[in-house]
Amino acid sequence: MLNFLKLIRYQNLIMIALMQLLFRYGFLKQQSGIALALSDFQYLLLVLATVCIAAGGFVINNIMDQETDSISKPDAVVVGRSISETMAYNIYIAVTVLGVGIGFYLSNIIGKASFSTLFIVIAATLYLYATSLKQSLLIGNIIVALLLSVSVIIIGVFDLYPAINDGNQAQMSVLFQILLDYALFAFIINFIREIVKDLEDMDGDYNAGMSTLPIVLGKARATKVVFALAFIPVLALIYYINKNLLGLQFVLYYALLCILGPLLYFIIKIWSAKTKTEFRFLSSLLKIILLFGILSIVVITLNMKYNA
Repeated sequence: MLNFLKLIRYQNLIMIALMQLLFRYGFLKQQSGIALALSDFQYLLLVLATVCIAAGGFVINNIMDQETDSISKPDAVVVGRSISETMAYNIYIAVTVLGVGIGFYLSNIIGKASFSTLFIVIAATLYLYATSLKQSLLIGNIIVALLLSVSVIIIGVFDLYPAINDGNQAQMSVLFQILLDYALFAFIINFIREIVKDLEDMDGDYNAGMSTLPIVLGKARATKVVFALAFIPVLALIYYINKNLLGLQFVLYYALLCILGPLLYFIIKIWSAKTKTEFRFLSSLLKIILLFGILSIVVITLNMKYNA
């Protein structure tokens, strides 16, 4: 069972499911005067579909990364050791078909059958990423970073968009924009994290003939690129707080302590990072920052509710 959980990278799946549940029950459900398109059961199906397709992406990635992982992180290799490659392929097919099937069902439930294409495109993109696109400079990083962003946007597509009418259009537009803001934040943090992971896995990627940013530019230059990129979420966060959240005192403290502070610490540490251990720590730090970023939607909702 533990090997199966490692194969599907259950920690990442928990992050996706938690994020989708928080956005609905910690944010959308707390808004007054709006009706959402999906019932609670249907929304849980949407979460399951997203998690299944993401799990399929992680499985096919593990299958294709056997050579790289045997060098970069030999202790984490599952395919070919505790789980056969044939079994891994069967798991990939099962979870992907289940995810796409649920997506097709939900698309028809809301009367938007064409929306099922979204699940097919995501599943196909994750397969192409693992089998070919991953070796292309930055394209693989962008695709992985988009996965979590799409998991946020899909909430708006299935739960908000079908419920829009003339009476609630303005309010729904604001809610959708907030989801897009969080999706953008998730993309930026995930994109930076993917480059940090490339720095960590540089030796294995080089032997596998991949063209990651650290291999093309060298470790020192790629580290400086990450240093520069890390200022983007810092400046964006400062701008967003100044524009939208200055009146929410608790949110301000939370953002400074749990998101902005760790981001500044990341910037300081990445400048001098050189070893695999340092890059692994910084990758984990970005994951924690992402988690705190997602949790902030609940903090904002509660602060607004009890400030009112």
